[in-house]
Amino acid sequence: MAKILLVEDDLGLQQLTQDYLQSNGLDVSVLERGDEVFEYLEKNHVDLMILDVMLPGKDGFSVCRQVRDKFSLPILMLTAKGEDFDQVIGLELGADDYVIKPAEPRVLLARINALLRRGQATIKPPEELQFGDLSIDKTSRIVRLKSNEITLTSHEFELLWLLASNAGEVLSREHVHQHMIGRQYDGLDRTVDVRVSRIRKKLGDNSDKPYRIKTVWGQGYLFVSDAWGM
Repeated sequence: MAKILLVEDDLGLQQLTQDYLQSNGLDVSVLERGDEVFEYLEKNHVDLMILDVMLPGKDGFSVCRQVRDKFSLPILMLTAKGEDFDQVIGLELGADDYVIKPAEPRVLLARINALLRRGQATIKPPEELQFGDLSIDKTSRIVRLKSNEITLTSHEFELLWLLASNAGEVLSREHVHQHMIGRQYDGLDRTVDVRVSRIRKKLGDNSDKPYRIKTVWGQGYLFVSDAWGM
């Protein structure tokens, strides 16, 4: 399920757009202020952003410029004016497409799907992840914490990479088990739990009250992106 960030301060339009896109299989999070976008993207994985031009805190053009300096996700801008001047500025600042408000829902969905398909064809998955003092290099399979290399087994590395690649998102025990073990979770197998425990110990997490790789009761595991220092 593609993760969409909708930045729109019109609450009515925001709710209608979110409901429509979610009913068509997209996972939509919302923000109302432009000055909250960059911090959100630093902490959450987003596949595509829908960005209104007129926003409190920071306008959409400024947000687009700031985001494009660091992130490569597709940006679809919304403009109520429909003026060539606004559209050209948005594209020059790094937006991938624009839609004039009020956008017809099916047109908006078609534009989103086109950008997502294009992104899947051109964007390579990351080969290195960095969270404060923790770095995880998939190519060399080296993990470092405060410049100290951490020795992990192959299974432990794959599990850490899975959790870190979905930082900030709770992954169900069933999902992790299926990914790591290759079969459905039967409710009894503790293999993944044991591996998580070993990773915590090697990465200096608190075994009694873990704060870096949390167990969310009844839901699964959560890799906390801002719990690694710096």
